[in-house]
Amino acid sequence: MSERTATRPGEQAFSGPAPRYDDAGLVFIGRVRSPFVTREGCAKNRRAAREVKATGSLEIAPRFRPALQGLKVGDHVFCLTWLDRAERDLALQKPRHLDEPRGTFSLRSPVRPNPIGMHLARIEEIDIAAGHVKLDAVDVLDNTPLLDIKPYYASVDMPHEN
Repeated sequence: MSERTATRPGEQAFSGPAPRYDDAGLVFIGRVRSPFVTREGCAKNRRAAREVKATGSLEIAPRFRPALQGLKVGDHVFCLTWLDRAERDLALQKPRHLDEPRGTFSLRSPVRPNPIGMHLARIEEIDIAAGHVKLDAVDVLDNTPLLDIKPYYASVDMPHEN
């Protein structure tokens, strides 16, 4: 872990003891609440979740709630999740919609060495004090651990052709 740089005016550290970072140092900042309780019944992507109107929400742990400041209704965010119920052992996979197996890194399957999910969603409601963020669509199982939230910026995240 790198040495901490000086704190700038207005910056605030998370409350409580710092976690140990002697490995990947991942900390769950909350949980995703979803209508899906089985993998078989879970929407396989954002489009499918929107088709069935599968809204959901993020429940942010108290110590991380100040970090929600600056987000607002209508913003799009990437939610990074730990797909805790996924297998981690396949290099090649054979999805139902393909004729031939493909490499895990060419698929969006939850089965991967590090089962990190990335989900784009639009904020419909936000209550920072309660740590509640309602999303327009979710495609993960209920109670999935949340690793991070990052804003989507069309100016830098949307691919542009040269």
